[in-house]
Amino acid sequence: MKSPLLPNNEYNLVKEMFQGADAIRDFDLDRAFEFARPFVAAYGSGTYSRILFTGEGSSRIFPAKRALYENNKGAKALPLFTEGSTQALEYDLSKTLVSGASNSGRTKELIRLFRTLKDQGHQGLFGITASEGSLLGELSSAFVLGCGGEKAVAATKSVLEQALVVQFLVHLLNGGSKNEFQTFLAPGAKAVEAALTQEVPPTMVDSLAKAGKIYFAGRNNGVAEELALKTNEITRKDSAYLEGTIAVHGIEEIMNPGDALVIIDPFAQEEETFQTYLEKGVGVSILAISDRKTLFPTLHIPKADKMDEYAQLAAGWNLLLKAGISLGIDVDTPTRARKVGNEFVGS
Repeated sequence: MKSPLLPNNEYNLVKEMFQGADAIRDFDLDRAFEFARPFVAAYGSGTYSRILFTGEGSSRIFPAKRALYENNKGAKALPLFTEGSTQALEYDLSKTLVSGASNSGRTKELIRLFRTLKDQGHQGLFGITASEGSLLGELSSAFVLGCGGEKAVAATKSVLEQALVVQFLVHLLNGGSKNEFQTFLAPGAKAVEAALTQEVPPTMVDSLAKAGKIYFAGRNNGVAEELALKTNEITRKDSAYLEGTIAVHGIEEIMNPGDALVIIDPFAQEEETFQTYLEKGVGVSILAISDRKTLFPTLHIPKADKMDEYAQLAAGWNLLLKAGISLGIDVDTPTRARKVGNEFVGS
């Protein structure tokens, strides 16, 4: 591993966070391109009119939603959508190209969906997994991640590489080139490392450590939502994701003084509203992660163009890690959460 280590590097979680930066820097574009070519060709054939990115938990939240957010900002947005695998069973996917992610390659919900589609004669199934020879690989054309296995329960480096694969697919579908995508990687890895090595002010750590509940607000691009999930695994605290500005549309009624709200890349025009009704009105401690100055205590991250969300996610990991360690938590080994949340049993 080429990356420097944070303090507390006895934790696998810390090591794997930094290996996430390496996964970006060392992303195998040649291998990814071989995986992507039939995917792009299948969509271009006219057989499929839309594309589904599915999976469960961390394998879907950031990889899929980040790609959809970037796609939807474009002038010619592709017909992409995301859904959990079990709900997707209720849809007619006969004309839908399907990409499903599962680190283990044995996630029950995804395997059930792919088996159902395979039995129906579906030809457009693609998988993203960290496991060679997996069941997912038997059911689809699969890309095996190069980041290696994770020992900590909280997924980190695999989330980043899964997101890169999905981002690359969408990049190519939008007419981008492999060489152009290569230019995103080094700045992205550098921004992630900067976010992970940034010193977190003790007051920010204390705000999270003392909070009864930790809320995350931000765009529906997977960052804040994924951090809300990681909060449970890393700090063992109750958390919630509040999309966009929903935090000031009624939920303040049940917020308590001392709760914490972490806003990812705040909408500048909404900062005063959050400050007035939540910080001053309720007594919520508001923190921010952003590449600019905000009205709140802020973890400042560098701009990274097409990789901004990766740096935002890494900064959130850094913040949660410091809070978890300050609480005396073994951040590698939750007592209930499993590495494979709902594993398919059988063959």
